[in-house]
Amino acid sequence: MAVINVVEAVRQLQAGEVISYPTEAVYGLGCNPFDVEAVKKLFHVKQRPFEKGVILVAASVAQVLPYIELQGQIWEEAVLNTWPGPMTWVLPAKEGVPDWVTGGRDTVAIRVSDHSVIQNICLAYGQPMVSTSANITSMLPAMSCVEIDSIFKGVVDCVAGDLGGLNKPTQIRDAKTGRMLR
Repeated sequence: MAVINVVEAVRQLQAGEVISYPTEAVYGLGCNPFDVEAVKKLFHVKQRPFEKGVILVAASVAQVLPYIELQGQIWEEAVLNTWPGPMTWVLPAKEGVPDWVTGGRDTVAIRVSDHSVIQNICLAYGQPMVSTSANITSMLPAMSCVEIDSIFKGVVDCVAGDLGGLNKPTQIRDAKTGRMLR
């Protein structure tokens, strides 16, 4: 494992690799959500079923608008009032969002983060990336690059940084119902 900077993280995302980075509560794993081989690689290192779908994280609302039904919807204001910030919303997906992102559903989970490392990566990358906790499925998530190396045995490079201060993963809400999912 190497500790990498944002420029190298973007290079790896573009090359179909999996990276790790700090989020609001724990370290996350990310990859290019529109590269099926990259997503398969992420699910392989995480030992997670491929059918589950993923959360996309972005630096701005503009980065996610091509993938979600938001503008003009009754839930638009509720969603926009929490972004950027530590809130993940399950929103209707637009046509063309891949099944490996949605888990075969007609919705997609999206967070526009205000975490500086995520902001820097997504701004430099120019699009959203996958955000899932950096752990082997059902194990505790990593809290540092040292733990990333211990868990993933040098397979995943890590962007070092401070966690965002939450003591549990971001909330997930269904935009249509307002129901708390996590």
